[in-house]
Amino acid sequence: MGSGKTTYGRLLAEAEGLGFIDTDLFIENRYHQTVSKIFEFKGEAFFRQLERQILEEVLAFEDVVIATGGGMPCQGDNIDLMNESGMTIYLDTPAWLLLDNLQKSPVERPLLKDKSQEEMLTTITEMLMQRRPFYQKARYRVNAAEGDVMEQLKSLACTLR
Repeated sequence: MGSGKTTYGRLLAEAEGLGFIDTDLFIENRYHQTVSKIFEFKGEAFFRQLERQILEEVLAFEDVVIATGGGMPCQGDNIDLMNESGMTIYLDTPAWLLLDNLQKSPVERPLLKDKSQEEMLTTITEMLMQRRPFYQKARYRVNAAEGDVMEQLKSLACTLR
């Protein structure tokens, strides 16, 4: 959440001549509701079930870059399924940078709704601690705090061709 998955995913797809799918937007378009509203009215467990269904669907597509929601790799065997289906990249972003990005974002994040800056940083830090073991299962890692992320992604794509 806030690492730039959608932004960098879209840019990488464009640079490589590939399609782009953001799973949160895919869900919103399919169900005609925002992720925030789905969380609010149906709950997180229901949303995670939708995510899994969408993941299985989009992994069948070819020649696409897929940006998942931040919690998707951490549910069940999702990260294993993602690794089996394609190249996975962890955008390793420190909590302070995530907070900065999220505060600038116009997108409301259900898990940070109505929190102060200090509470947001605490929540982000705790989420990173819980999610990092799953994220670290990705096949590749890009460090968002070290250098230009797009250059790192392009270099990685060139290496893998």
